Amino acid sequence: MTPSSRPPVPFPDLNLAPFPKLEPKPEPPDHHQTHLGSAGPLDPLLPPPSPDPGPHPAAVDVESAALFTEYLRLARLYSAAAADHQHLSLVPVPATAASSSAIVARKKRKPRSAEMVRASVYDELHVRDDVRRARTTFNSLRSLLLRDEKKGDAFEEIWGKRSRADLKAATLMGDRDLWLHRDRRIIGAIPGINIGDVFFFRMELCVVGLHGQSQAGIDYVPASRSATGEPIATSIIVSGGYEDDEDSGLVLVYTGHGGRGSNMLKHCTDQKLEGGNLAMERSMNYGIEIRVIRGLKSNRSPIGKIYVYDGLYKIVNCWMDVGKSGFGIYKYKLLRIEGQDEMGSGILKLAEELKVNPLSARPFGYLSLDISMGKENFSVSMFNDIDDDREPLLFEYLARPIFPVEAFHGKANADAGNGCECISNCSADCYCAKKNGGEFAYDENGILLRGKPLIYECGPLCRCAPSCPNRVSQKGVKHQLEVFRSKETGWGVRSLDLILAGTFICEFSGIVLTQQQTEIFSANGHCLVHPGQFPERWKEWGDVSDILPDYMSPNFPSLPSLNISIDVSTARNVACYLSHSCCPNVFVQFVLFDHNNVSYPHVMIFAMENIPPLRELSIDYGIGDESVGKLTM
Repeated sequence: MTPSSRPPVPFPDLNLAPFPKLEPKPEPPDHHQTHLGSAGPLDPLLPPPSPDPGPHPAAVDVESAALFTEYLRLARLYSAAAADHQHLSLVPVPATAASSSAIVARKKRKPRSAEMVRASVYDELHVRDDVRRARTTFNSLRSLLLRDEKKGDAFEEIWGKRSRADLKAATLMGDRDLWLHRDRRIIGAIPGINIGDVFFFRMELCVVGLHGQSQAGIDYVPASRSATGEPIATSIIVSGGYEDDEDSGLVLVYTGHGGRGSNMLKHCTDQKLEGGNLAMERSMNYGIEIRVIRGLKSNRSPIGKIYVYDGLYKIVNCWMDVGKSGFGIYKYKLLRIEGQDEMGSGILKLAEELKVNPLSARPFGYLSLDISMGKENFSVSMFNDIDDDREPLLFEYLARPIFPVEAFHGKANADAGNGCECISNCSADCYCAKKNGGEFAYDENGILLRGKPLIYECGPLCRCAPSCPNRVSQKGVKHQLEVFRSKETGWGVRSLDLILAGTFICEFSGIVLTQQQTEIFSANGHCLVHPGQFPERWKEWGDVSDILPDYMSPNFPSLPSLNISIDVSTARNVACYLSHSCCPNVFVQFVLFDHNNVSYPHVMIFAMENIPPLRELSIDYGIGDESVGKLTM
């Protein structure tokens, strides 16, 4: 089911018809409604509030609820007044052209809506799937743009010159109305976005509707488009760009925007209570919660930085202060709302501590620091702080599957003695590239570009170096994985590392059985994994049909119907503990490298999306909506 064909997510309306503007003064034309610009300057509207320490957090919720109710009451009164004075009706301000030359829109785009709503009850699986689809399209398109930019074809006619692939991808999606929630401004949580979700590009935040500004740190509805004639802030990004910020996690002192020169970290003039600064003050008065996204340095990111969503905060105080540079700045104290999931930035910090000294970070619960006994490139720990179950310790860890003899013999494997003759890394015209349909499946960083029915990696008989970019999944795991006990899914798997979308994770390993053996072992109650039952989720990775209508999923190299199975009853690996989900974050990609018998491919697992540390990995076993936490061992 496509996002457009699904029933709309219900939202309670927080807006009313246009009404006459009173004070504060109206803003100039809104330059930040496209995803490129920022709000223009305003006249100062209110005097700075006194440096009050702010109310107690418990009192904030009650007061803010009352203030927000008053906000809606006033809006209704103003709306009624507007009905009697039709000549004062408000006309939406059109979006202006972006000043940046990095993106060139191919058609006039609808302005971003100013309608403010809160998400209520919604189908979590459907909205999560919509978000994943948008993120998959963005990441797939970005990867293909990078590849084709180097080749100088494909999208060259569209762009004509080189520019950032993330900007190109976002603009192509925007031109086709593929950005989420452009038709409404959501106050509070965004459906389908979980606390802890990680993003690598500001434009990706815009695509999913989490933060609508590609540059500005404060996203808000401007006064010129607000029902009450007052700006309202909805989200902020905290990335360490202001020297006066104070961030202790649950409590945040955020510096307003403005007052800095071009490319300067320090202030050179006083800030004004206008634009986003005024919007933050108004949101405080009305008790409107703010989404907080933190920008953090990361060596896992292609740009050296990640953005993690940390949940909802309430602004409890704002005041004018003298900053470290000696100029006037506005400060806002925010408290994290209680009862939410743990902050994503806190989980990232815990994961780093676990990699260095796990027993210090978590003194209780570890049953083994490496159940693979050194057979994997990285340790696979086992953690259980729920019950006495030690089942994963009671089997032989098998890092690589054991294939039947017939997999390496016979007509189906007749070309097993062939390999590429490349001296260094392989090129597009080498033997292995031709087996893959004339293109390799991975980029130079080992990220899968497009899923295929089958991928041929360079094998032991190829002359290319071990560093060849066509040798990816055969090198084994590249992340520290953990088998853990869960109340929801039994045993599950998570990573201590941030896993990038399109990255190889691990292989399903066990004793590979022929069709005849499968029938016998299945009748005897053995625990079997059936590769042929996995849905073709690989088609979703690299699918840019929303952008290019003529896009077709790869159908070469072809793969026959798989009638084999993998017996994991006595010997298995970490993959066998992946939990089931109809909206998974990993998928199966079939690969060959050590033999050429297409009836016995390797069952490789790749990331469907960016997976934060300590988030459970889930896969679609092809069993519909049946509730299954893991394989029954």
